[in-house]
Amino acid sequence: MLLTNLTEVNPEEAQETLEALGGFFHNLNLRTLLTIGLLIVACLVVMKIVLRLLDRTFRRLELERGLCTFLHAALRVVLWLVTVCIVLGYIGVPMTSLVALVGVIGLAVSLAIQGTLSNLAGGIQVLVSKPFKAGDYVEAGGVSGTVKEVGLAYTKLATVDNKVISVPNGQISGEKIINYTTADQRRVDLTFNASYDDPPQKVIETIRQVVGAHPRALFTPEPFIRVNAYKDSSVEYVVRVWCATADYWPLYHDLLEQVKEAFDKNGIQMPYSHLNVHVVERKEEKE
Repeated sequence: MLLTNLTEVNPEEAQETLEALGGFFHNLNLRTLLTIGLLIVACLVVMKIVLRLLDRTFRRLELERGLCTFLHAALRVVLWLVTVCIVLGYIGVPMTSLVALVGVIGLAVSLAIQGTLSNLAGGIQVLVSKPFKAGDYVEAGGVSGTVKEVGLAYTKLATVDNKVISVPNGQISGEKIINYTTADQRRVDLTFNASYDDPPQKVIETIRQVVGAHPRALFTPEPFIRVNAYKDSSVEYVVRVWCATADYWPLYHDLLEQVKEAFDKNGIQMPYSHLNVHVVERKEEKE
């Protein structure tokens, strides 16, 4: 309905526009050209002042560079459109015709680049809300990786196997975002299984010694090591240790390796799923 209304041309307005343009060129003289030139120069001066004030405001607000560039370019386009409307209004072109023309052009462009506009809107939302920055390891848009660049339309993520994936910002802004590096500390959660024959205090103390000897483990908050569950063939122990965010994976893998070595050294068994098959022989009595 909106598209139909915008594309309808009023014959009277079209005739009035043509007459205005014809009268302008018919009565064109040096004075008119000078007046138009002064209007354009005045508009350019105002445009320059407004853009400088905008850039100064951006610097004070410390906005992202990509967002500043986009808003600067968008405002420049708007100011040029205003300049054109002022000049055409001086010539005598009806403003209703100009508004209808701008509306039709804007609607056509928006329909043609609907997906791009969605990504731009998502990019502006990401740049303003700042859920992550370059260098953060995040999970966004169904992809996990280190943020390499936050653009207006796409965000580039580098995966652990050194692939760079460009994720549309429209997809990122519409889904949950998990930032693994925004905090200074993270908690390592691990579980270990030990035999029912091994006393719980012995198992807990063995794990505690491994954690206490690790240089990357933090002791504020205090590490948590307790029985977590009783399974069919083993007792499960949970380990929760805090560390610096950058030390998460080294501590994670070190504890997996060192706890197993400590269990073997102290004679603690780590049961695994297995099946015992008993073969019973029958001897048939001969009659």
